[in-house]
Amino acid sequence: MATTSPAGPPGPTASVKRTIPAPSSSISKLGIAAVIITVVLWASAFVGIRAVGPSFSPGSLTLGRLAVAAVVLGLVVLPTLRQLPVGREWLPIIAYGVMWFGGYNVALNAAEHMLDAGTSAMLINVSPILIAVLAGVILKEGFPRWSIIGSLVAFGGVAMIALGSGQRSTADVLGVLLCLLAAVLAAVSVIIQKPVLNKFSAGQATWFGIMVGAVCCLPWSGQLVTELQAAPLPATLGLVYLGIFPTAVAFTTWAYALSLIEAGKLAATTYLVPGTTILISWMVLNEVPTVWGLVGGVICLVGVGLTRRRSR
Repeated sequence: MATTSPAGPPGPTASVKRTIPAPSSSISKLGIAAVIITVVLWASAFVGIRAVGPSFSPGSLTLGRLAVAAVVLGLVVLPTLRQLPVGREWLPIIAYGVMWFGGYNVALNAAEHMLDAGTSAMLINVSPILIAVLAGVILKEGFPRWSIIGSLVAFGGVAMIALGSGQRSTADVLGVLLCLLAAVLAAVSVIIQKPVLNKFSAGQATWFGIMVGAVCCLPWSGQLVTELQAAPLPATLGLVYLGIFPTAVAFTTWAYALSLIEAGKLAATTYLVPGTTILISWMVLNEVPTVWGLVGGVICLVGVGLTRRRSR
């Protein structure tokens, strides 16, 4: 969904007032680039979280990421910020700030201490299905046949990646529940954030949410200071990376893509994250993907491709 001027769509951090977007059958090159950046950086986050996990607890890791992201994105957003949300405009921002930037990250960080990578990927990728259903009902996007078919195919690919995970540890019940909680929080947050992008730019909407999430995580500030003092330099640099790229950059490019594309269709692209994570793990951590993982990644690509087909 997009609203464009003769000069083209506004950039991710542009300060403009928007009208309600109208459906569009085409996506700009900037929109496609935003989706690719989001998928790659969010995939790298799984590798990053696993790498720094031994040095940081779930709450302090979330606060550290958000603190870094708030500073970095603030340097870009504040010079262009002409107005703050007023009155009831804060309600959805507070909601997705608490649920997505705060709750989702803490729950996912905690879950990854208990579950193997394949199980976590499968459970988190319940989120796109929930988003498609909520977008169809709440945002009136409907239920396009190919979007549903493609989502189911892509989810099958994710399940295959999980099946082929090299780790065979028994899933902890609490870990499963935390992962499902993270998926629900992410899905609801996407639906809540979508209307906010009608007035505020992607960068502004993201920065507001990051600030809200950071305030919620302040109770872990003492723990973060203690863990930073004890953490090795690579772990600290990993935390900074997570704050700049998967948080400040990727959440902004996601919001920008969400301002252009229907929530249900955009959500389907996140099925590419597990396969991309496998490739990054292969290159960075020398974790050789299984045949199941490779085949599952291809199926995810096919499924996402199917969501782009237009129903007759």
